[in-house]
Amino acid sequence: MNKLFASAEAALSGVVGDNQTIAVGGFGLCGIPEALIGALRDTGVTGLTCISNNAGVDGFGLGQLLATRQIKKMISSYVGENKEFERQYLSGELELEFTPQGTLAEKLRAGGAGIPAFFTRTGFGTVVAEGKEVREFDGEPHILEHSLTADVALVKAWKADRAGNLVFNKTARNFNPLCAMAGRVTVVEVEELVETGALDPDQIHLPGIYVDRIVVNASPEKRIEQRTVRNPA
Repeated sequence: MNKLFASAEAALSGVVGDNQTIAVGGFGLCGIPEALIGALRDTGVTGLTCISNNAGVDGFGLGQLLATRQIKKMISSYVGENKEFERQYLSGELELEFTPQGTLAEKLRAGGAGIPAFFTRTGFGTVVAEGKEVREFDGEPHILEHSLTADVALVKAWKADRAGNLVFNKTARNFNPLCAMAGRVTVVEVEELVETGALDPDQIHLPGIYVDRIVVNASPEKRIEQRTVRNPA
């Protein structure tokens, strides 16, 4: 099976559509699939529910899809750094399912593992727990959280072989493997493609069974949200 596509646009062709749930890897702007997000914007699909740790910044990352009003709901942990997100949410234009970061990670992992729900102490006694089942384990209250899956997952990796085995670059690993597992169709953007068998099996972070399509973006922008440098002495 050939998983390699010539462009991000080609990799999304026949895969994305209106009103889908899309899981997008990344943490802030670290490890986001820049080319795939841009290609998703250009498809013009609307009514999207996006599962992502955050929504990028104004004009970059998922912020591009907010600017074009293609997202109707975000399932996120952090919603700072994006004034358009704030404006749409406060004006009632955007739905938000606010989820603790560790819980969001486990929701995706559980979804990818075929686990429909789990109990956690995180969020008990807060607005996060409202309307959710509570059960006691070892004398402590836990709330029931349902796992997450997505119609499509957009993922960024450093390196892949042609079978789709992935290696992530340091902290860019973040939510990417979890999103890949949770997607019914997973499209991966990589900086380097090697032949199958070239990767050390002990260094593979995610097996190719989770990957359906690959596109190479050898020179991503890798923008930083806030560049902080030391004042010269």
